[in-house]
Amino acid sequence: MSYRVAVRALCEFTAKVGDLDLRFTPSPTAQQGIAGHRTVASRRSAGYQTEVSLEGQYQSLTVRGRADGYDPQGNVLEEVKTFRGDFASIPVNHRQLHWAQARVYGWLLCQSLQLPQVNLALVYFDIVSEKETRVEETWKAADLEQFFNQQCSLFLTWAEQEMRHRQARDEAAQQLAFPHAQFRTGQRSLAEAVYKTASGGRCLMAQAPTGIGKTIGTLFPLIKAMPKQQLDTLMFLTAKTPGRKLALEAAQVLYPAGSQSPFRVLELVARDKACEYPKNACNGDACPLAKGFYDRLPAARQAAVAQSPMDQQTLRSVALDHQVCPYYLSQEMARWADLVIADYNYYFDFTALLYGLAQANQWRVATLVDEAHNLVERARQMYSASLDQHTLNSVRQNAPAPLDKPFKRLNREWNALHKEQTGPYQVHPQLPAKWLSALSGCITAIGDYLNDHPQGLTGNLQAFYFEALQFNRVAELFDQHFLFDVSVRDAGRRRVSQLNLRNIVPAGFIGPRLASAQSNVLFSATLSPRPYYANLLGLPADTVWIDVESPFSAQQLKVQVVSQISTRYVHREASLAPIVELIAAQFAQRPGNYLAFFSSFDYLQQVAELLAERHPQVPQWLQSRRMDEAARQGFLDQFTLASQGVGFAVLGGAFGEGIDLPGARLIGAFVATLGLAQLNPVNEQIKQRMAGLFGAGYDYTYLYPGLQKVVQAAGRVIRTQSDQGTLFLIDDRFAEPKVQQLLPGWWQLG
Repeated sequence: MSYRVAVRALCEFTAKVGDLDLRFTPSPTAQQGIAGHRTVASRRSAGYQTEVSLEGQYQSLTVRGRADGYDPQGNVLEEVKTFRGDFASIPVNHRQLHWAQARVYGWLLCQSLQLPQVNLALVYFDIVSEKETRVEETWKAADLEQFFNQQCSLFLTWAEQEMRHRQARDEAAQQLAFPHAQFRTGQRSLAEAVYKTASGGRCLMAQAPTGIGKTIGTLFPLIKAMPKQQLDTLMFLTAKTPGRKLALEAAQVLYPAGSQSPFRVLELVARDKACEYPKNACNGDACPLAKGFYDRLPAARQAAVAQSPMDQQTLRSVALDHQVCPYYLSQEMARWADLVIADYNYYFDFTALLYGLAQANQWRVATLVDEAHNLVERARQMYSASLDQHTLNSVRQNAPAPLDKPFKRLNREWNALHKEQTGPYQVHPQLPAKWLSALSGCITAIGDYLNDHPQGLTGNLQAFYFEALQFNRVAELFDQHFLFDVSVRDAGRRRVSQLNLRNIVPAGFIGPRLASAQSNVLFSATLSPRPYYANLLGLPADTVWIDVESPFSAQQLKVQVVSQISTRYVHREASLAPIVELIAAQFAQRPGNYLAFFSSFDYLQQVAELLAERHPQVPQWLQSRRMDEAARQGFLDQFTLASQGVGFAVLGGAFGEGIDLPGARLIGAFVATLGLAQLNPVNEQIKQRMAGLFGAGYDYTYLYPGLQKVVQAAGRVIRTQSDQGTLFLIDDRFAEPKVQQLLPGWWQLG
């Protein structure tokens, strides 16, 4: 059995030493890096070879990769690194790593072409000045072979451990039994569909009712498929924290925690949740956990793989025992996990860690996308950007002197945009070239300043810089799937504006990510209508769609359409009293715990106040704006098996999905809204664009996303096959056939 490792991964394992240091910024974007490599290649002679595939063997280790370029005429192998700013500021340990990669490629080339020696060149290309800084060495093949063997021997012990782990993992997967006595209704058919999808290397869209046990019903068959499909890693991708917790719990059920678990589970969390010193910069001079990080990493890595699961708390404990950063330890462990549980952005974002690792190491991966109805809106956010002129003006006041001139130019071009504006909000068909040029100049100036003053970015200036980088990156991709709009407002004596690049069809970004995986399973209780998801997510043409049978009967959930009440904004005042009387009458008839969902906090507050005034005997608790995790948990803790009362919440908010209140903890829900997006100029523009692209502007912008929220909220009521509950759909539009067709088939509407 051979262990495959990429040249870069090998060198990062063996040749990274010293501090964790993120001061070598700003690094070029992926597109700038690719463009830089092309520019360098275009300057070479006609016989110059790019992306040279090389492979070599050391005992049971297969090392492979692509060298950036080879000039046969001069016998020069080049390793190209793009950067910006001061060449001298590139840390020594970064250059050491670059040389290690060049030397490994050097030996693989000598071996492949039977060369007695080769010239190795590190070519540092400044993407701003487009100047090359070249460092060259001549190496004999025998010396390069010795270096290669040395690196491989350092890695071999770990590789052999990984091969033993892989064998044990696959054997355990083959023996793995479903952890419960029997499948729930629908759960078996879901599991079978997932296994077949993995076997066929396809994409599955599975609409399955809330409460069916989708997490374990998808994870179990995918683990079973791993050995036969030779999958390296499973990626369980979630929209929210509760989804991560459910996935961790399911993994624990399948593989109970133990020191020698055959299955490595890793939880990735956001940097701000994992950082021990949030006020410190990420470098050895500022943070004790960055100092000597790579020197202490091997021991921490070895300790981490012995833990199961590697959840946030476990990894934090290991990291602090070894005095390394917990966040960057978790990023390292993503290379060695069998199942990674993480937010969507770790695979789908521009600079996604997991996608980058999968591509660099040529992994065979399978993705599980939890609550996939959320992916459309989350993806739109990932590929959008905005910049506010008021923020620029605030930043300018305290900006260092070298940035004054580029900031003034940007502000001047920004003011010029206002002359083209015919109203407070306007969509423009083209991006403003002069303004973008000024923005690019600002980014370069801040980058240069950063290189000269590594500690020089804090607070507002740093935030503006990152927003500017995102805007610049998105602007390069602008097409018909984006809206570019400008909103002008008065700020004191000045007119200022906000510029927005809104991605409204993320298919061009999500589709290729899905296509790069061996198989994908996207699941949710609300994945209809099919064309909506196929068009917006760029699903493969051969995607398999299943609608899983519900384990619940119509008798369990009494659904009542209250069509005498309109919850439209213009009828809101008139709706308050009827809704209050409906809630009070139901509570009197069947006391217990209920959730009442509304379209806004204002609406919620008005109903709650009137209910308290007219029926003070009905206990109530309210969702408030910007609740933190502790406050959200406090809200949920009110729903006990013995309590009675009404929890008021906003539809589409923290309590509209992903919460589990089985049995007497929740016996009913009132949904006093269709969940339609707010009627405003932005949504009207999206509606127009959707109509042009797909011929269904209103449905794509308002109806489908709104009813998803309704069905998700209603799914909180029936969680087990013994639950009994009541659902009130409050609005005359719920009686319309077009709306009712989008509601779950097992509901019996009364």
